[in-house]
Amino acid sequence: MIVPGNLHVNNTELSVFPKTFQMSCLTTGEAEISLHKQNDRAPYQGSNGRCRSLGFDGSSARPCYDENCGEKNISGISSNSTENQSANTQPDIVCKKARQQKEMTLQDMYNNQNLFDDDDDDSDWEPLQKQVEILKWFCTNCTMVNFDDVGFCDICGEHKESGILRHGFFASPLQQDANLPSVESQIKALRNDILTQNSTSNNRTVIGFDERMLLHSEVEMKSHPHPERPDRLRAIAASLATAGIFPGRCYPITAREITKEELRMVHSPEHVDAVELTSNLLSSYFTPDTYANEHSACAARLAAGLCADLASAIVSGHAKNGFALVRPPGHHAGVRQAMGFCLHNNAAVAALAAQVAGARKVLIVDWDVHHGNGTQEIFEQNKSVLYISLHRHEGGKFYPGSGAADEVGKMGAEGYCVNVPWSRGGVGDNDYIFAFQHVVLPIASEFAPDFTIISAGFDAARGDPLGCCDVTPAGYAQMTHMLNDLSAGKLLVILEGGYNLRSISSSATSVIKVLLGESPESELESTLPSKAGLLTVLEVLKIQMNFWPTLGSSFTKLQSHWGLYSLGNKKKQTRKRRRRVMAPFWWKWGRKSLFYHFINGHVHVKRSVG
Repeated sequence: MIVPGNLHVNNTELSVFPKTFQMSCLTTGEAEISLHKQNDRAPYQGSNGRCRSLGFDGSSARPCYDENCGEKNISGISSNSTENQSANTQPDIVCKKARQQKEMTLQDMYNNQNLFDDDDDDSDWEPLQKQVEILKWFCTNCTMVNFDDVGFCDICGEHKESGILRHGFFASPLQQDANLPSVESQIKALRNDILTQNSTSNNRTVIGFDERMLLHSEVEMKSHPHPERPDRLRAIAASLATAGIFPGRCYPITAREITKEELRMVHSPEHVDAVELTSNLLSSYFTPDTYANEHSACAARLAAGLCADLASAIVSGHAKNGFALVRPPGHHAGVRQAMGFCLHNNAAVAALAAQVAGARKVLIVDWDVHHGNGTQEIFEQNKSVLYISLHRHEGGKFYPGSGAADEVGKMGAEGYCVNVPWSRGGVGDNDYIFAFQHVVLPIASEFAPDFTIISAGFDAARGDPLGCCDVTPAGYAQMTHMLNDLSAGKLLVILEGGYNLRSISSSATSVIKVLLGESPESELESTLPSKAGLLTVLEVLKIQMNFWPTLGSSFTKLQSHWGLYSLGNKKKQTRKRRRRVMAPFWWKWGRKSLFYHFINGHVHVKRSVG
């Protein structure tokens, strides 16, 4: 239970938080559960986020409170008496060395070379070391740290002065931001267009967005930018504006803050009050990686309110489908806890709003790379909401550790929770499409939902620093297209995770194009899964066929397919063993050619019986 006492609050002067964020693609999946665990120290980050200098020895510089980031003494080694002493003794040392070198032969100097390696005489280099700085910069695209002498990110290859926040993924990753027209004025013009366009938005694609959600941010940037940052929405909005999709082909919806009564249909009163309490605090934390500032509660209410109103508009027929461009994300937020960057569960709020608007059965498909433990907890006893999640699991080692295939629901709702837990990272389009064909669509079709929600985290996308998987924009578009035929096209896509700006913006744009009626740019020709992917699908089918009998035939068919995989592996192993006993190839033309053909089975010896 989250109560105000659980919040870690810093409402005084900003201070350096000693733990930092590790962005490496951990196979254990701890990147999202623990955001501040690196051992390296970091500089204080001022309110403008500009001071990034480190000392020569890697220690942090003095805190910089100046808005212009004036440089301070960063070495931490300063002594006037030492400098004066060094200046007085330096001539004597030089003369002593000169006399020694003059009196000694070359051989003598070689034999006594250690005589001149006196570390105490290197004090004249100390002032030079004090002036050396190791400057670093953080990649706008993936937040990874880079040295100042390189112009491109070592991890994702993005240019240091990338224009992705102004033009989205249309900006070149290899060039400095071009002097092109900014899309900021178009985004700000949305507020003026909302009232005039709402009346004509029937049967059109609607997008929920509000600039106030950008105010939710981490107050004190530790040694590394938080991956769930306002730039995520900026990059997507810039991509949509540059493509002429929004504003343009999609319509906005009036944003409102959801009420406490609506939130209490999903969360406990204690949780709702705990999130609300953060409005009075400059900085607070629910978990080490789940932050809040004074604007976070409002942003979370706006996100949930937009999702609820989009769901109601689609179910009631006032909109064809919709995309909720919202943050903070929500699928980790459970009944009583905020975690994993999430404050309120937006998908759960939308599902209940859809049912209030007339939808009897709601399908939630969660393709975020992390399991939506909060959404599962909220609906695990509800037969009117079917929850299907595809995520990295790795035997519970990947964050948040839940979402095994045998978690199927409880208290009479068994089978209404379906988990497809990938056993490794690097999962790509083929495995996801294969799981859709054999698990997601058969179960969803039998469930026959009146309304479909996609918890669309794009952190399984290629290049994401937390997910480390390989789904492409074409893969996301194909999955959206496959779900678009369910529930008569009444589909709402809600943004969850995704932390590579180029990946998240291009993937979101591809999904919205499908909502607009465009076919996926390229049909995926091959849907053959990887060996690990096929095993995962078989495991899920074996469990879920007890609740969805139509899966039995698919399970039998795929079992035979798995037999072919095993047979193919056995043949490869046989070939390898055979190669190990083969005679050298050059024997074929030498004096041992007969022996070569005999060993390789080309010559058969007939035995006489008698």
